[in-house]
Amino acid sequence: MKSKLEYIWLDGYQPTQSLRSKTMVRSDFGGTLEECPMWSFDGSSTEQAEGGASDCLLKPVAIIPDPGRKNAYLVMTEVLNADGTAHPSNGRATIEDDDDDFWFGFEQEYFLWDPRTNLPPGFPAGGYPPPQGPYYCSVGARNAYCRDLIETHLDMCLEAGLNVEGINAEVAAGQWEFQVFAKSATRAGDEIWLGRYLLERIAEEYDLAVDWHPKPLGDTDWNGSGMHANFSNGAMRDLGDESVFTKICEEFGKPPNIPACISVYGAHNELRLTGKHETQSIDQYSYGVSDRGASIRIPIGTVEDGWKGRLEDRRPSSNADPYKVAAVICRITKEALA
Repeated sequence: MKSKLEYIWLDGYQPTQSLRSKTMVRSDFGGTLEECPMWSFDGSSTEQAEGGASDCLLKPVAIIPDPGRKNAYLVMTEVLNADGTAHPSNGRATIEDDDDDFWFGFEQEYFLWDPRTNLPPGFPAGGYPPPQGPYYCSVGARNAYCRDLIETHLDMCLEAGLNVEGINAEVAAGQWEFQVFAKSATRAGDEIWLGRYLLERIAEEYDLAVDWHPKPLGDTDWNGSGMHANFSNGAMRDLGDESVFTKICEEFGKPPNIPACISVYGAHNELRLTGKHETQSIDQYSYGVSDRGASIRIPIGTVEDGWKGRLEDRRPSSNADPYKVAAVICRITKEALA
């Protein structure tokens, strides 16, 4: 029997990378990562190489079944230069010393987008629906749009083995969210990118696009889209010490760390982080218990559980690279507790 392996990678476009993929057909494939060979592609077509030396390498790093095709698998890869070193576009390679100490839960928000109207579903051509308010976690055709697409995406993610822990309609019309959890920084990044890939491919069948921009509706009173990063390490989960969380939150607020975070938290994020719509302004930093207007929220559950749990960095945008987000969060957290 022959199997289809869809190799997926991130291109070199700036300031926001896009997903790319191509299919390899293999005979007698057993479904393991070890069986996936290195592959090459034309980096000159993806802003990752010059035409005179165009070969880039794809290194398989994760594999899941592909529920949308027969005898098929999705293979997440990272991009290497021809000499085997990490390509500058390779965000996964920026995660250092990854292990199961850091756990991540990403809340991926996004807008569905209708290319025919150049607006999200639910927006009349050339206008706006009623103001936001009734759309969040809504039910009913007046407020919830394209639920069939969303349910298909959830089913396919679960069938593929991705650890999606929930979905919900978001604050704006045509805006949705899915949540992914993993007990490793790299695995969390792999799962977000694979979840994004499946969503893009499913949306094709509905003649819809997915808009990952953090503020696709511009300077309006409609919410933007984020990718809130919930994170913890062993000390946060086990010690029950308020000072651990204070040290970490204070470390994130140090002058060098604020721009270090913002630089990898997604392009055009200044349009979203305005201090409105459940955000802190991009030029300010704050943290607080149960404060969705802060840069970092301390969940009330963490406090009620005796200061055992997680933090939520609310600044990452919907188009951010989860690998780069996880990398900077791990680094700063380690420095805080060193």
